[in-house]
Amino acid sequence: MGKIVVMDHPLIQHKIGIIRREETGSKDFRTLVSEIAMLMCYEATRDLKLADVEIDTPICKTTVKELKGKKLAVVPILRAGLGMVDGMLAMIPAAKVGHIGLYRDPETLEPVEYYCKLPADCANREVFVVDPMLATGGSSSAAIQMLKDKGVKNIRLMCIIAAPEGVKKMQEDHPDVDVYIGALDDHLNEHGYIVPGLGDAGDRIFGTK
Repeated sequence: MGKIVVMDHPLIQHKIGIIRREETGSKDFRTLVSEIAMLMCYEATRDLKLADVEIDTPICKTTVKELKGKKLAVVPILRAGLGMVDGMLAMIPAAKVGHIGLYRDPETLEPVEYYCKLPADCANREVFVVDPMLATGGSSSAAIQMLKDKGVKNIRLMCIIAAPEGVKKMQEDHPDVDVYIGALDDHLNEHGYIVPGLGDAGDRIFGTK
């Protein structure tokens, strides 16, 4: 069973509190989402494997730790997931970036695919799927299934705010995937929005309606 990790870091919680505010404008919202993603990345990569490597310092030879094994990839779910990419790359600049385009049908609330472009060697990478909101869980579940269908075996999901309904769907559909959450909210309303949430993350990142 994959882990469900709700972040308790004070800086993450502080910044989430600011992006929840209705008066926070797009510029500050974008900056904060990127910063939150960077802090969450730090926590979500805590168990990456290390290897001993011998190097020369200016003084002498020594053995240091470096990441070993699979390389990393960041795959945002368009469009809101784009807001988390720069923060992730600030921590893991060598990661490759793929994109999965899904939108939620306003009537059925089911995800509809419109774009998928992944690194050629994505199946050999540890993949971090990023999306600020985990509401019904439909889009995240569909995106992860698309990755699995292309041979990806090591997948982690990162979202800033989640509803219990979305977490439950992830556990049911993808029990092997670790989920990292900035804040776990109360429920979904009748329109499928997270309560208390922060509204539509994509609209707030890009200043659209």
